[in-house]
Amino acid sequence: MMSDPIEQINPHKSVVVIGGGISGLCAAHWLKKRGFAVTLLEKDAEPGGTMKTVRTEGWLAEMGPNSALETSPLFAELFADLGIAGQRLYANETSKNVFIYRKGALHRLPMDPIGFLTTKLWSLGGKLRLIGEPFSPKPRANETVAQFFERKLGKEFSDYAINPFVAGIYAGKPELLSIEHVFPSLYKLEQDFGGLYMGMIRRKKPPKDKNAPVRRKSFSFIDGMQTFPNALAKSLGESFKPSCTVEHVIPMRAGKFPIYTVSYKENDVATQLQASAVIFSSPAYAIASMIRPIDPEMSRTLESIAYSPIAELFLGFNAKHVGRRLDGFGFLVPELERKNILGNLWSSAMYPHRAPEGCSALTVFIGGTRQPELTEKSNGELVDLAMADLKPILNIAGEPRFINVARWKRAIPQYAVGYGETLKAMDRFERNFQGSFLCGNFRNGVSVGDCVKNADAMAKRVEEYLKQ
Repeated sequence: MMSDPIEQINPHKSVVVIGGGISGLCAAHWLKKRGFAVTLLEKDAEPGGTMKTVRTEGWLAEMGPNSALETSPLFAELFADLGIAGQRLYANETSKNVFIYRKGALHRLPMDPIGFLTTKLWSLGGKLRLIGEPFSPKPRANETVAQFFERKLGKEFSDYAINPFVAGIYAGKPELLSIEHVFPSLYKLEQDFGGLYMGMIRRKKPPKDKNAPVRRKSFSFIDGMQTFPNALAKSLGESFKPSCTVEHVIPMRAGKFPIYTVSYKENDVATQLQASAVIFSSPAYAIASMIRPIDPEMSRTLESIAYSPIAELFLGFNAKHVGRRLDGFGFLVPELERKNILGNLWSSAMYPHRAPEGCSALTVFIGGTRQPELTEKSNGELVDLAMADLKPILNIAGEPRFINVARWKRAIPQYAVGYGETLKAMDRFERNFQGSFLCGNFRNGVSVGDCVKNADAMAKRVEEYLKQ
């Protein structure tokens, strides 16, 4: 029997990146820029993972992330490298207005003391409870997000601020997630200073970075978020190999440092590739099957990371049929309100070119770990569920004239209680298999900004390893 063909490249000082989401693309981009031989294998026909954009008939619908927050100067560096800085769009100024739904009305989340005192989002008792944070009970071990905020700021604030935000970011439930890993900066404030307010007063501000972004704002691109992964893939050229499904990765010991053999199928043709380093940037459950032959225990650990399911609906309307002024980012729905939707982004209010002239575009999220069963419903049923909530809240008089539905059975990894042990297992795996690296939104942050910063750190780690 003939063996699979092995691509003839020098495996030394070479890197295989598995997974063409933002994490893998950025890591591959920086390593190639530094002169290393890089091959990125992506199972889909195009890059980006969940970062997909659909443009048709004047509508621009995002199927994954609708925007990103400019949290690092790395974004400016990347966009300059890729030649897409001029295509970036910052969100409309009104998008700083975020609304929370409570008892039939939308309440703007207060951003200043006067707004806090006058808002009807929380009761007087809820506001007084916030002031009592310095006198809250001591922390307990392995706290959930819900336990932390109920202890520190009260149940009303937890229910009508934290719960909807966790649903908006993770599509998750704060009762299941770890405060240490979901909100690490707040967790550290209490650990270091004994309280949130005291920590904000006493902690030293880091020296101002002259290279820090001028604006910490949400951004997208003229042609949508997929502009970003498309530009990264283009910069990689032939190093980006789509339609490649990795089956397993086996290290072959060669002196102190192993050479890795990556077996994959490219358009159903079995192939192998050798390299001195491998970056695993696929979802955790996909990596689990690749490493099962060499580390069954780590495979089970990665499989144990839960992902929330999401149905994302893009709905286009005649603007005159939307009775409420769309003067913000959108709104989030607390679980206590028992609605079908997790939240609603006002897409055409945030960015131009999302809807034809005279039209409005809304993006609705359904499911998550709050109501995962809803994501199994038909497209028509999902639209009906969304409209049942949207019509009274936004005073919508007509039906949508454009609909796009995207489903992600496993959309966002959940940093559950005990996630710290999962991180330790990842560290052990990398120590046991030198030259293998785990990099993705299942590790140290789920946002686009987290992925970019972690990929930068990972590229530097791989560079240091290869220079040995």
